[in-house]
Amino acid sequence: MAIAKKAHNIAQLRALARRRLPRAIWEFMERGTEDDLLIGRNVSALQSLHLTPRTLRDVSARSAETVLFGRRQPLPLVIAPTGIADLMWHRGERAIASAAAAAGIPFTQTTSSTTSFADIAKVARAGHWMQMYLWERRELSWQVVEAAGKHGADVLVLTVDTPVWPLREFNRRAGMSNPVRPNTRLVSDFLRRPGWLASVMGRYMLEGGLPQFANYPAEVGGRITGKVARVTNSASVDWKDVDELRRRWPGKLVVKGLLHPDDARRAVERGVDGIAVSNHGGRNFDSSPPAIDALPAIVDAVGGRATVLFDSGVRRGADVIKAIALGADAVMIGRATLYGCAAAGQAGAAHALALLANEIDVAMAMLGITRLDELDRSFLGSGRSAMQPSAVFEGT
Repeated sequence: MAIAKKAHNIAQLRALARRRLPRAIWEFMERGTEDDLLIGRNVSALQSLHLTPRTLRDVSARSAETVLFGRRQPLPLVIAPTGIADLMWHRGERAIASAAAAAGIPFTQTTSSTTSFADIAKVARAGHWMQMYLWERRELSWQVVEAAGKHGADVLVLTVDTPVWPLREFNRRAGMSNPVRPNTRLVSDFLRRPGWLASVMGRYMLEGGLPQFANYPAEVGGRITGKVARVTNSASVDWKDVDELRRRWPGKLVVKGLLHPDDARRAVERGVDGIAVSNHGGRNFDSSPPAIDALPAIVDAVGGRATVLFDSGVRRGADVIKAIALGADAVMIGRATLYGCAAAGQAGAAHALALLANEIDVAMAMLGITRLDELDRSFLGSGRSAMQPSAVFEGT
């Protein structure tokens, strides 16, 4: 296919996406907060970790298969929650969910999704996960939880690293806040990308209007622009809310956004099934540590009592291997498939997954392993403190 000839890695998919998207949409996906440093630190921290190959081993039969929450899947990947895919491509959320299903991996739908739970459930055949925040009005959050369960969500992912709205200064200047507030710069950005404007916004307008928040409670409303009734993340969320969510949700529960081992221990003690080590892809608090630096200590704190997921900064299949060698059970990816979707819709998202799958396979062969459970910290070089998992939190 054409996209495969143009993009041989995720960085090249990223370049294609950037050329096609308006600047405001691009920056909403790509930029971080404050001085915009953490996104780069996430990537460079993973790049600076070394993997030490073992040689003269028969690696002719390799498999990256894993079991995640009882479901066997061919790759140790999960599509992370990302809330802007429908502005990348017409019906982009469904495009990514369909690509994930074809690859045999779960898709995580966001609270701010502009596609209904029912529509995603039809295509997310390899796992339909649901991400949520807890709002100031908890009863509205419980309505979303109930709706997700009604439509067969497998796993509920509670994001806990956003007690208040982050200082995303780039987005504010462009009008890409929540709700979106169109301004002269935003309109100008859109007009500079006529291909995107016609194929995305134009098609939505022909179908009846802009995408709406599809799963918000009726009393909140679903408009993404203008002055509307809006739910807000709650700064009062604490462990009692995790207990209440655990009581209400009978399925698998993941807490996402943990960076300290003490928080991981407390989550496990409350019956959480999974921990997602994440700094929100660098988009929330610019002074947070790179997520990969926090991973080893959390793995040790969990001690096998819960599934450990990792995200933030993954751009290569070798990054996935590094996280698993440090103890992660699987890796959540967000920007990689967004880049693919922005470049070529479902085909682009599928290509992003195929690129990562091939890189994982090659890395396994180079390391002299045939199964992921052969990985451990002995494969990691001495380039960073990750070999000493307590270093990040020493003295705390």
